[in-house]
Amino acid sequence: MGIIIAVILLFLGIGMLVLVHLCIVGRSFIIRRFRNPARFDINNNSNTNPTMSEDDVQKLPCYDYSAKDKENSTCYQVLDCAICLEDFKMGEKCRLLPLCKHSFHAECVDSWLLRNPICPVCRTGAGSGESESDLGC
Repeated sequence: MGIIIAVILLFLGIGMLVLVHLCIVGRSFIIRRFRNPARFDINNNSNTNPTMSEDDVQKLPCYDYSAKDKENSTCYQVLDCAICLEDFKMGEKCRLLPLCKHSFHAECVDSWLLRNPICPVCRTGAGSGESESDLGC
């Protein structure tokens, strides 16, 4: 009799674990669907890969890296490009993504944005903000 009760409790425990797992996975699915509903839309007929055009990329703010950028840590928190992992050097062309304020070598981020229209660091959309030439913080 004790074995039968143990087996029943075992199956009840396994059932509870499955139920908890399904609740967690279901909640995760709902949260992802809420954040990006177009991804789960079965009527979405866009078969094109969302990318940025060459003109859109060129409209993003560009600047020459200088020593004063190192001192201004609120705007430029990193001293290397997250794409190629090389340090920024004096006079190199850098590009600032206007929404998240991450900086990269212009050449690196241009090739990235032509394939993926998001920031490689934080996955924020890389579209241009209100003012394209504003480098202020």
